[in-house]
Amino acid sequence: MTLYIRRESSKLWKRFCSEIATEIGLLAENWKYLLAGIICQYIHGLAAKGVHYIHRPGPTLQDLGYFLLPELGQERSYISETVFTSVFVSFFLWTFHPFILKSKKIYTVLIWCRVLAFLVACQFLRVITFYSTQLPGPNYHCREGSKVSTLPWPKSALEVLEINPHGVMYGCGDLIFSSHMIFTLVFVLTYQKYGTKRFIKLFGWLIAFVQSLLIIASRKHYTVDVVVAWYTVNLVVFCLDKKLPELPDRTTVLLPVISKERTKEENNHKLLNGNGVDPADWRPRAQVNGKIDSNGVHTDNSLNGA
Repeated sequence: MTLYIRRESSKLWKRFCSEIATEIGLLAENWKYLLAGIICQYIHGLAAKGVHYIHRPGPTLQDLGYFLLPELGQERSYISETVFTSVFVSFFLWTFHPFILKSKKIYTVLIWCRVLAFLVACQFLRVITFYSTQLPGPNYHCREGSKVSTLPWPKSALEVLEINPHGVMYGCGDLIFSSHMIFTLVFVLTYQKYGTKRFIKLFGWLIAFVQSLLIIASRKHYTVDVVVAWYTVNLVVFCLDKKLPELPDRTTVLLPVISKERTKEENNHKLLNGNGVDPADWRPRAQVNGKIDSNGVHTDNSLNGA
């Protein structure tokens, strides 16, 4: 048992080191795209913080989802965030599975370049949308009477450039369309294309639907925010997926192409060395008192006066 564990550990370590070397090479080629995507995430956070300064609390708008779904309440609003965190962590870990599993279909660096491209495009549209029209936030901390429904104006430029982690959970004004649904749908669509487990694909779509209901039930977004996210993200991913270069398929082994001239030279070389005889010519040839020519015909030396 100990020998088996040691052998498998050695294989896993070699696989991990090999994958590290491969991903480092890809990172050296694509680090600019990853850095640009991360910077855009920061800019998106600043935009969401900026709209919080101009948010004005007001009466909750009439919403069909609020009539159909019971309100979870503040004490159970964590359920939505728990589901979203589970989706995010699961997808993040899946993108690193080539480091430890034998079955490899994706490259971690390339898949994140693709995911960040989808996220940036959707978030760009989102920023334009929620700055165009500011709706009164339906969440509990965004309603009238809440002290954090509107942020006080910044006192310095440094304060504007700061991203408050607390503001991710308690932002107001960045409604249309849901950022949680952007991440969830991009992750589900990416696994739909590059994942290998059919059950997980179906389960991912189920989780995305449940996440939509939980967002509305927890009153973090209006129903329109979720509905717009569903068709916008799918359309953006559909269009960009055709424009971006396709990922190389790691399941296909490319065989070297051998030219006809090279094949002919190799065959001639084998014939000269006596290694290239056709198996059909491997037939027994009896020798009596003479020679056997290349066609297998016996020639008697006595008849030729030899």
